[in-house]
Amino acid sequence: MIQSVFTPGRTELAGNHTDHQNGRNLAGAIDRGITARFQANNTKTVRLRSKGMGEVELRCDQLQPRTSELGTPAALTRGMLAVFSELGLAVGGFDAELETSLPVGAGLSSSAAFSVTVGKILSQLFNGGAVDPVVIARAGQQAENRFFGKPCGLMSQLTCALGKTIYVDLKTGVIEPVEADFDAMGLTLCLTDTGGSHAGLDTSYARIPADMVYIANLFDKGVLADVDPAEFRARGWDPANRPVRRAMHFFDENERVPQLRDALREKDAEAVLRLMNESGRSSETLLNNIVTSATGDTKLKQGLELSEKLLAGKGAWRVHGGGFAGCVQAVTPAAFFEEYKTEMEKTFGAGSCMKIMLL
Repeated sequence: MIQSVFTPGRTELAGNHTDHQNGRNLAGAIDRGITARFQANNTKTVRLRSKGMGEVELRCDQLQPRTSELGTPAALTRGMLAVFSELGLAVGGFDAELETSLPVGAGLSSSAAFSVTVGKILSQLFNGGAVDPVVIARAGQQAENRFFGKPCGLMSQLTCALGKTIYVDLKTGVIEPVEADFDAMGLTLCLTDTGGSHAGLDTSYARIPADMVYIANLFDKGVLADVDPAEFRARGWDPANRPVRRAMHFFDENERVPQLRDALREKDAEAVLRLMNESGRSSETLLNNIVTSATGDTKLKQGLELSEKLLAGKGAWRVHGGGFAGCVQAVTPAAFFEEYKTEMEKTFGAGSCMKIMLL
């Protein structure tokens, strides 16, 4: 019998590069995602066919990571099978057809949505649909870290698996649903894919958590969430030092996340715009994840500069997700969105700017 599941992508609202330090995050599941139709095939072979993500065929009893698969859907598939097996959950062969409305590499967590989709399939077919979404999310993170080669945190997988806007404190384990009704505040949330490539950025991404862990280690801690912010700020740091700046971003952003959560709940449009702009400026000036010498790609920087020109004094704009390439997230007055979209698409192409609806 053919079954189906839908897994949404996610947009990050606040908590830029805080999740890998067990920090706080605010993210929303969106109305774009991956739809899968699937059935068990009573073999040990997994076959996935997908428009836009290629094809995968592998055995469900061959579960060691393979360097030749780094960065591919095959790595995520093998990783999910492996982690499910390690957890004592059942796996088996299946055939699946996937359709995605997520632009790959645009910062909407296509890789997280893909791994969560595989987890949902394994849950439905071989575990009675009873695998907890948080377990699926953690398996997805392991698949990305160990098999795919991406040192990501848990935010994206959790949001995709739970399918709603959530506030997460990874240190305490708190997960709370958040109503984020931008329409009710007279605002429009949107993303512009600037078209920059993520190829060659693995080292740039990995350096961010490495820098943060370096600072945490100075306090004999493993991650920054375990460091007392007051103790960190009491030291005489040199702000020209890149790891120091990135730690400064973490502590500021970690405090900003619950403030934005509360502003969304209270439908305080002024506070929402202010906090999202503060998040964006912190990413630009302290985290420094806009331009990297690894590729010299400046499309993201151009998108932020154009957004500032269009939205200064009336909206918000920030880097979305990992950075260095990908999307600009913006919040515009609802009446101004079409003008913003028109101007952004003059530079980045038709269809590059999209209104995002949160689930």
